[in-house]
Amino acid sequence: MNTSSTQNFTTTILVDRPPGEVFNAVTNVRGWWSRGIEGNAEKLNDEFIFQVPGVHYSKQKLIEVIPDRKVVWLVTDSDMSFLADKSEWTGTKVIFDISKEGDKTKLTFTHEGLVPQVECYGACMPAWTQYIQQSLLRLITTGKGTPNLEGSVSR
Repeated sequence: MNTSSTQNFTTTILVDRPPGEVFNAVTNVRGWWSRGIEGNAEKLNDEFIFQVPGVHYSKQKLIEVIPDRKVVWLVTDSDMSFLADKSEWTGTKVIFDISKEGDKTKLTFTHEGLVPQVECYGACMPAWTQYIQQSLLRLITTGKGTPNLEGSVSR
């Protein structure tokens, strides 16, 4: 593994739920990231947009989908008004790896390309941590996540 890949932002959750439930929660992006998602995020080649008007725009394409095991989004376009390089996310990948660990299911989230050297790291790392460690975890374990409301910014 090269040095830069080990610096990609990664966070992990361990849940007492089967891999299929974790997979279904991951692909229910409106249930944990934002209710205002436009498009679909369930099958290979699906595309969707996450947007907080005037702050964050990103378009994702599902480039790998292995039911109950893995989902990979490629960010095909982005515009982050708060960054010097507004398209910093473009070309990065968001990866959800699902595996069994004993009688539990482990979800490893990685934003490949979100490294400490890029400007968004400071703002995006805590945001992703909240979405994965709180909202997605709640969606998996209770059936109800805490996504952004349409057009709102949680800061």
